[in-house]
Amino acid sequence: MAKNRVIPFGYCMKNGEITVDFSESKAVIRIFEEYLNGGSLLQIAKLMESEKIQYTADSDHWNKNMVKRIIENEKYLGTDKYPQIISEKFFIQANEKRASKATSMCVISEDLQEIRNRTYCLECGHRLSRIGGNCRSAKWDCRNPDCYRLEYQLTDQMIIGAVLTVLNTVIANPSFIESNSEISVYSPTADVIRKQNEISQMMDSAQVDFDRIKSEIFKLAEMKYGCCTYSNNPQKTAQIRSLIENQEQLNTLDIGLFKTCISRIWISHFCTIEVEFINGVHIKSITERTGENHEYSAKCDNNSCESTDRYKPK
Repeated sequence: MAKNRVIPFGYCMKNGEITVDFSESKAVIRIFEEYLNGGSLLQIAKLMESEKIQYTADSDHWNKNMVKRIIENEKYLGTDKYPQIISEKFFIQANEKRASKATSMCVISEDLQEIRNRTYCLECGHRLSRIGGNCRSAKWDCRNPDCYRLEYQLTDQMIIGAVLTVLNTVIANPSFIESNSEISVYSPTADVIRKQNEISQMMDSAQVDFDRIKSEIFKLAEMKYGCCTYSNNPQKTAQIRSLIENQEQLNTLDIGLFKTCISRIWISHFCTIEVEFINGVHIKSITERTGENHEYSAKCDNNSCESTDRYKPK
């Protein structure tokens, strides 16, 4: 494996001082020239490889991130440690171009990033991939090699519309998010019942061994404790209720409400979107699938899904 560079590309150490590496500095200048002449980062990386220019002493492998770091590196302007390789005008031109490209590229919004972080494949449990930035060609799909691709095109607005519909449904009908979960549940096992019977028999014996019974009672208490489960779903349900209380119907997705109320979005391969709330309650938004020859589209007419279903956590 190639070692990482300690000194930036274009420089070397001689007699304890950083100085310009002649061949590498020529490559740095070439990179800036190619970039300003319209070359992409990937094209320049391939050019460096084709010309056998070594990025490190033991590797001539290049990638677009290496090229990007060189274009962004202000050390080439010259500092007290690094001699100047690139003129200030040249450097500014290249980085103004890089900045303009970045702003014109399809950059995903922070709100959409929050949605992506919570969106999972219902079939395999892996997080869904979203490809294409903020472009019209953006596509959601399951990239788990052990699963399979979605059979229809899923857009951002389809997911946002389904989530918005579910939130408005809950705002209008707060009872939908009731989980019916108890804070603590005790479910004794067959071993616990058997141990209780053993202790009862020991206590009914003509000769009671109190020390042994005491020891068995402690064992029973430990076994019973292991049969108790705790759930904080009732508190989370109360939290959701307080957030949606007096909340007006939403025209656009409130990302703050989304982040505090919803833990995950589950997407199936059959045109269904399930919203999982922080208390474990799922509400399913079923969208209509139309089209022929396996070209599917999912839509919510008038922003209202065909039907809504729900189920509660076990």
